Amino acid sequence: MTDTGSDHETRGRPTPGQEAVTNAWERTLEDMDALAEQREEQGWDVVTIRAGTTTPTAPSNSSDDRFGPSFIVPDDEAEQFEEAFERGGFPLYEVYRETVDDRVFLVVEYRDPDAETVIMVAGQYRLRDAAGMATAAIDEDAIYTRVRTLDGTVCGSFQHDEYEKFVPDVERVANWHDSVDGR
Repeated sequence: MTDTGSDHETRGRPTPGQEAVTNAWERTLEDMDALAEQREEQGWDVVTIRAGTTTPTAPSNSSDDRFGPSFIVPDDEAEQFEEAFERGGFPLYEVYRETVDDRVFLVVEYRDPDAETVIMVAGQYRLRDAAGMATAAIDEDAIYTRVRTLDGTVCGSFQHDEYEKFVPDVERVANWHDSVDGR
């Protein structure tokens, strides 16, 4: 958030929290780029995607009852993703994550050794928006990630059994939902 105080010396400057968030996002992108370079040196075909928005979706907010991080990407990056996605099944994945304030910054690396292809998607979401997603993940013992365009077109979706990788302190986050709903 930008400081809009009346002091002309400080107006428009980022707040300390905003600076930490900006730095965390920059680190996330730098880490993704470094990992992509490493994978390319190992012989993988790598596609990197930077989500403009990442929405922690609960089953009630999904048209197909899938829940988890939904990465919203621009059309040109959606095309790159779809081309790579069509090459394989991507049975392997890893999640690289950092939490700053109430934001989760993550890079999800999807790998298909047979297709020698890696897709990396960077995104960020607010923990306070993730209670429904966390509750569903615990209840179903799974979580989904999907890449979609701004108009809602799903470009690809993945199911993951290790939902804890996507939500830090998942039990605590799920309990936020319980306290809000009065359960």
